[in-house]
Amino acid sequence: METNEERTSYAINLNTFYEPLELLDVHDLVKACQDPWYNQTLSRVNDCVVRLGIMQGVFHWHKHDNEDEFFFVLQGRFIIELEDQTIELAPWQGFTIPRGVVHRTKAPERTVILMMEGANVIPTGD
Repeated sequence: METNEERTSYAINLNTFYEPLELLDVHDLVKACQDPWYNQTLSRVNDCVVRLGIMQGVFHWHKHDNEDEFFFVLQGRFIIELEDQTIELAPWQGFTIPRGVVHRTKAPERTVILMMEGANVIPTGD
C-alpha cells in the first residue's frame, strides 16, 4: 500500500462536459490542465460515461464493487497494479478491470487516457 507521500491530489469532475450531438474536442482541456491528477466526465453513453484522465503520479488502491472499468491510453505511460500482476499500457493500448478487482494506477510521466465505466461509478472507489 502507498504511503501518504505517494498519494497525489485528485481533481475529479463528475459533471458532463459535452452534451449529445456536440463535437468533443479535448485538445484544449489537455493543454490547459495543470492538475497532477485530473478526471473529467466528457460524455454520457447510455448508462456509461466516457472520462478524460490527465495524470502524473499515483492513485490509491481501490475497487469498484458493481462496475467494470476500461482504460485507453492516448499519450504517455499508464501502469495498472493488481494484487498479483502489473500491466503497463503505452499509447493506443487499453485494459479492462472487472468489477471487484482491487487495483492502483500510476503514471510515471504526464499521461492522457480515456476511461469508460458505468455512470454510477465513484472514481475514487467503493
